[in-house]
Formats: sequence, C-alpha cells, structure tokens
Amino acid sequence: MAFGNLTREISLLLSYDFMRYAFVTGALISLSASLLGVNLVLKRYSMIGDGLAHVGFGAFALTAAIAPLPTWAAIPIVGIAAILLLRLGNSGRIKGDALIAVVSLGSLAGGLILMNIFNVQNDLSRYMFGSIFALEKGDVAMSIVACTTIILLYIIFYNKIFLISFDEDFARAVGVNISLYNTMLAVLTAVVIVVGMRLMGALLISGLVIFPPLSAMRIAGKFKATVFLSAAISVVCFTAGLILTYYFSLPPGACIVAVNLGVLVLLAVFGRFGRR
Repeated sequence: MAFGNLTREISLLLSYDFMRYAFVTGALISLSASLLGVNLVLKRYSMIGDGLAHVGFGAFALTAAIAPLPTWAAIPIVGIAAILLLRLGNSGRIKGDALIAVVSLGSLAGGLILMNIFNVQNDLSRYMFGSIFALEKGDVAMSIVACTTIILLYIIFYNKIFLISFDEDFARAVGVNISLYNTMLAVLTAVVIVVGMRLMGALLISGLVIFPPLSAMRIAGKFKATVFLSAAISVVCFTAGLILTYYFSLPPGACIVAVNLGVLVLLAVFGRFGRR
C-alpha cells in the first residue's frame, strides 16, 4: 500500500512540465557531476566547482546585461575559466585554492556590479540559490548530451582517467596526454556547472561535485566502486531533495545539498563503527 501511494505521488509530480524538466535535468546533472567529482576530489581540486559556479554567475550577468541569451552562451566563458584554473593552479604563482578564491570572488563581484549598472531585471535569488521553475527544454537537451558524453568518456578512457586521478607523473611516464584529458574534464565540468546552476544556484552547485564522491569514499575501497556508488548516491539524494523542495516550497539547491550532507554524516558514522 505504501509503495502504491509513493508511486502515485511520483506520477502526480511528474505530471507537471516544470517537475519533469527539473527531475530529468537534475538527475542527469547530478550523475555527471558525481562522476567528474570523483576525479576532482582525488586530485584535491574539488573546489573548482565552486569557482566555476561563480564564474558562471558572472557570465550569466554579462550575457543578461548585453542581451537576453540562452544558457549555453555562458559555457565558453566558464570553459575557458576551467582550463585556466587547472593549468595555472598547477604552474602559476598563485596555486590551487588561492587561485580559485581569486577567480570566485572576482567573478561574483563583477556579476553583481554588472547587474546593478545595467539594471538587469532578473530574480537574483534564482541565480544564487536556483529554482525548479527556471529550467526549459533546452536545459534537458544539454543535460542529456553532457551526461552521455561523460559516461562514454569514462567507459572509453577509464584506465587513463584512473591513472591521472591518482598519479599524473606515472601517467605521463607511460605516455598519457595529461593536458588533453585534464582539458576534457575541465570543459565537461564547465558544462555541468552552467546547466546545473539554473536548478541549484551559484552558491550550491558545487555540492553536487563534492558530496557524493566523499560519501562514496566512506564505504568504497576501490576506484570503480567509488565511481558507481558516487553516481548512485548523487541521483538518490537529488530525488529526495527535489521531493522535499516541492512539498515544503524550499530552495532546491539547499534541499539537495542538505540531503547529501545528511548522507555523508551517516556514512561517516557508519564507516567509523564498521571499522571497529
């Protein structure tokens, strides 16, 4: 009986266009972000998602100030920023987290200034915290393309992604083109961030990149298991968060991140007692 009620509730939710767009786009973006997040977390570069989200906010503000442009118009700007963050963060004078902080704060400040100067008539909270009403058919299509590309990338280049995630020096020694694969991962991360921002918001989208891999690492001991478990946790947490968003009229990004945080805490506690 309970299962039947749950099924009817889900069917009712998906009868609305905005919920279908939100569910499909969010589930695919959650899956994509969790796969990319495993690589970024292992390389201790997980906060790149936060930096790119702020760059995305600045890019949205710029495109809105110039002319009403679709979501994809921000992707080239965020993609270039992703490549620069990965390359300069390893070789420039400003390293890793410091460079991300500089780019994040600069982009956020620039975006707010542009919106004020050009009097952009948009709901600021949708940019910052996301909205289930912000998604359109184009976002669904972009999420399908991005998710399919990322899954194919993992299947075809799994061994190389494994190597660059754990030991770039060894990967370079055996002939892996580190720069090429890092660039591909950076660009795909940028696409996921831009599409996901409309649902999650600039302040919370990085939670999809960080939390699921950390949760998976609490109980998985191998790379492949971590990848699969991270993807599963991400989609389940997104679904639960979206349901809470609908029934309690809460910001989707906040609900989804809160559910992810709860799962991380539970698995951390479970892992500690399990080791005992």
